[in-house]
Amino acid sequence: MSQSIIPRSAVSGAASGVIFLAFFGTLWAGIGIRGLHGWGFLWLLIISLLIGVVMLIGGIVLIIKSKRLSNEMGEGDSNRWKRKNMWFGINFGLEGLLIGVASVICRSTNHLDLFVPVMALIVGVHFYPLAHLFHVKIYYFTGSLLCLLSTITLLTLPVRVTWENNQIMVWWITVGFGSALILWGTGVTVWQVGYKLLKRVGNGSKEAEESFRF
Repeated sequence: MSQSIIPRSAVSGAASGVIFLAFFGTLWAGIGIRGLHGWGFLWLLIISLLIGVVMLIGGIVLIIKSKRLSNEMGEGDSNRWKRKNMWFGINFGLEGLLIGVASVICRSTNHLDLFVPVMALIVGVHFYPLAHLFHVKIYYFTGSLLCLLSTITLLTLPVRVTWENNQIMVWWITVGFGSALILWGTGVTVWQVGYKLLKRVGNGSKEAEESFRF
């Protein structure tokens, strides 16, 4: 088996993770911005987009750099990655389905305010199977933080407050910006690991694979 087979898979996997985390982190920041009802809209939007774009570029650079590694795979490795991708798709699809069901329930019961914290809870839970599937231990931490953020918000904070005659959506702001920071922080960590893997290709595929299990 070629030494660089596993590093190529690990680096491209890290890059994909960074891109996903950049995109969804920016979406969560948008929820937080919307909850402010116009307060600081332009500056917060610019900052959020800049963070998302920088992370996106980082993920793309990892993909480009990983191209120099061998893409040759044995049959066992190929089947293993196909199964991983299949379960990733199932997990992602189930997450989307549960979010859709939560949206319908919250709307039909006139409790739309609950939707954002519940969505964060669903997103947090979906990180646990990803952590097991891709051997990325930090995803356990990410999922736990998202679930904790959602739970604390629901139990301790008011839904909204009035400030200078403007109604501020506290739940949306807290969960939106909090989730964005959690996902962005995870993305930066995954990017760092992917970049380190590029430097460790020459040390053998086994060592590189183990270094991805952080």
